[in-house]
Amino acid sequence: MAGQLREYRRRIRSVQSTKKITRAMELIAASRIAKARARVAAARPYAEEITRVIEAVASQTTISHPLTTERPQPARAAVVVITSDRGLAGGYSSNALRRTNELIELLRLEGKEPELHVIGRKGVGYYRFRGRAMSGEYTGFSEQPSYADAKSVADALIASFVAAPEDGGVDEIHVVHTEYVSAIAQNPVARRLLPMVLTETDEPPAGGPLPQYEFEPSAEAVLDALLPRYVESRLYAAMLESAASESAARQRAMKSATDNAEDLIRSYSRQANRARQDAITQEISEIVGGANALASAS
Repeated sequence: MAGQLREYRRRIRSVQSTKKITRAMELIAASRIAKARARVAAARPYAEEITRVIEAVASQTTISHPLTTERPQPARAAVVVITSDRGLAGGYSSNALRRTNELIELLRLEGKEPELHVIGRKGVGYYRFRGRAMSGEYTGFSEQPSYADAKSVADALIASFVAAPEDGGVDEIHVVHTEYVSAIAQNPVARRLLPMVLTETDEPPAGGPLPQYEFEPSAEAVLDALLPRYVESRLYAAMLESAASESAARQRAMKSATDNAEDLIRSYSRQANRARQDAITQEISEIVGGANALASAS
């Protein structure tokens, strides 16, 4: 009985130590959510406005530009997937990877060969374990991405997009990231970055009528200059949303782990109390039995 009691107490101390760690990680993740959401809000106006400018330029010209014009018979498509560098974030990375695999299957059904660009150690490890070739691996900044990080990824994508097909160029660029909805809801989404998806509608634009521009030296030169800025800003916005989603998923996972630890501690405490009571009962029984034996002998 005494050995069993010591074992329960050892388990309680072990779970209490784990609970302290998960509780600390929960608080850290919660503090990062607010900062990440603020960065998302700060970056969104620029990304939306540059998209609006490109839509305005495209609507006022008839030129064929890679930024807005789909290529005939596209054969290759770059797929950027954003995952986490660390674990303990629930299904955050696995959900993004599942959505990526769905997109890859769809592209192959359309006759397009996907080219993977993976952000985050979890995604890199996933595809490396399965022997999948990756054209780009980017790690070390999933929780706190900077604009420079987005630019390094965008430069590689743009170089591949403007390259000739015989040089391994791609015809489309897609990005898979996790959209932050709320602290308890984050959705993996896939969007095409290039060529831009321009929809014709009779409804007025959300931001009001599109502005009228005069182009100098030409509309094509303007679109050439906007191409890298557009890809960088959109990738940066996707990275920031994914960072906020990662922190929210980690906070939820750590809260669940903390709650489970509390349940285990309560369960072990009840079992330890029962073992202690059994030991006390046994000791009393032994004392009573010894006293009765002495009384009978006398």
